[in-house]
Amino acid sequence: MSIRRAGPEDAGIIRTMIGELADHQNEGEFVTVTVEQWRRFLGRDEVIVLIASQDGQVAGYVSALRRPQLWTGDDFLALDDLYVREAFRSTGLGRELMLELARFALPERLTIGWGMQLENEGGQRFYARLGAKLRTKVNASWTADAYSQEL
Repeated sequence: MSIRRAGPEDAGIIRTMIGELADHQNEGEFVTVTVEQWRRFLGRDEVIVLIASQDGQVAGYVSALRRPQLWTGDDFLALDDLYVREAFRSTGLGRELMLELARFALPERLTIGWGMQLENEGGQRFYARLGAKLRTKVNASWTADAYSQEL
């Protein structure tokens, strides 16, 4: 298995796996990002995508955004997705992707934070085994359609 930082040349496979992840979560209809947008994202320093390959096949990825943490004045990594393709699940690959993200964050001691669905009990167990602190929090979103009606 090998893990490396994805570059603009990986935009197509990253976009494909995002679609696979969204379909797995029954949310494929919400994925509208294009390969060209992903090419641009992967050229930005604050967009971190680590891609795993095993036996010459792309097996999964972890993505995060480097963001300022306004309360502390430091940056942190906001984990966006951790995805392992079905054929590679239960092989330790998810753990390896998370550990590689941790290696990326360690030199600056960046905190890594993320959210997940409350009913994702398997995910909660996985992250707890890594030593992550789990806290319940409600996420909200305010779409342009909704807030434009208030203006």
